[in-house]
Amino acid sequence: MKMTASDWLILFALGFLWGGAFIFSGAALRQLPPFTIVALRVSIAAIILNTVILLTGRRYNLSLKMAGNLLLMGFINNAIPFALIVWSQTRITAGLASILNATTPIFVIILAHFFTEDEKFTPSRFIGVLIGLVGVIVLIGPGALRNSGFDTLPRLAVLGAGLAYSIAGIFGKRFGKAGMDPIIIAGGQLIGSSLILIPSALIVDQPWKMAWPGTQTVMAVLGLAVISTALAYILYFRILKRAGAGNALLVTMIIPFVAIFLGAAILGEMIRMQELAALLVLVTGLLVIDGRVFKRGR
Repeated sequence: MKMTASDWLILFALGFLWGGAFIFSGAALRQLPPFTIVALRVSIAAIILNTVILLTGRRYNLSLKMAGNLLLMGFINNAIPFALIVWSQTRITAGLASILNATTPIFVIILAHFFTEDEKFTPSRFIGVLIGLVGVIVLIGPGALRNSGFDTLPRLAVLGAGLAYSIAGIFGKRFGKAGMDPIIIAGGQLIGSSLILIPSALIVDQPWKMAWPGTQTVMAVLGLAVISTALAYILYFRILKRAGAGNALLVTMIIPFVAIFLGAAILGEMIRMQELAALLVLVTGLLVIDGRVFKRGR
């Protein structure tokens, strides 16, 4: 599909919102533990999104099987990746986490080749995946699998989050085939992830023992839930409907640049040349997978 000017505007706005999620998480981590942050994120976003669903006259007409699928989707697409990324940010910068998270489309391409019938490797996809993997090696280092040290584990955690996102992307196709409204899918999976993460936070973090967080922390959590989750989901499904999944995937190239810039400006994070070099390699791989730039060049 061809992108209009308003589509590009929505896409860049979405990249800003999702890039900002890394900054909101980094700010919230100064006073709150990871499980509490992600539990608040999904539960507040679930309330907002389901309020929108009710106000727009939509209803959940689900079979028991489909309700179970939404619970599983919430686990794979929200609970696992959100928790892994926020935990990783206790040890690595928001910028680095966002770059590693940009590997999600590469995992999608690899898994789709083996687990779908209509998304097999093409030469450009295969080359793009190889380039992307080079970017991962630059970021983590060739000795990562032999070294499970303090600095390596959080990087692998973000890659695990990207893998979870990619599995969810393939698993989530069943909802589209069933003709479900995308905002119902988002609202349902947020309910599912809330049912998983709230008890987890209560058991692991015991938040009632914590001091009440400051205003900045409260605002960071609200920003994460309201802006980077509820509003971002609404924009995402809008661009998905207007411009298609291939164009929506372009947001993964925008998010790291936003997170790196905001991380340096707001959180005072250092920008390292190794990370910028890896980001350029990853973006090159994603551009090769997308293919449009090189087609126009020819």
